[in-house]
Amino acid sequence: MNEQLINTLKVLLGTHVDAKFRAHGYHWNVEGDDFQQYHELFGEIYEALDAGIDPLAEWIRIFQGYAPFKLSRFVELSIIPETEVSADPMSMAQDLYNILEMVIMAYKNAGTEATAAQEYAIANFFADQQGVAQKFCWQLRVSLKEEMD
Repeated sequence: MNEQLINTLKVLLGTHVDAKFRAHGYHWNVEGDDFQQYHELFGEIYEALDAGIDPLAEWIRIFQGYAPFKLSRFVELSIIPETEVSADPMSMAQDLYNILEMVIMAYKNAGTEATAAQEYAIANFFADQQGVAQKFCWQLRVSLKEEMD
């Protein structure tokens, strides 16, 4: 099967798991006046990201690869850099925005690769996941509008 596509899927899986846990950690640890708003938003983000994890692993299996399952391997595969962020909701939102921008670009690149390999079903899945990330990127961007101007 297409080894390059399998490797791309593994990187996406590691990145997706990393992004999910970052959002989940922010959901747990956010503080401040806007706690409720960001607690809920970060919860929506981690739940939406979580929903994409199993299908990514299944696509690896569809292409006859083996899905990684160790936390250390997910960290190794992820394109998301480690950062230290305070419990301030704006810092967390900015970090998640940056992460989701990376996720969007990774899905765009994967979609191009899948289309070139004539693997249209997975290209559609990549496009759907890109859309999920874009929706949350938009929500974070408008909540950070003053910070980003």
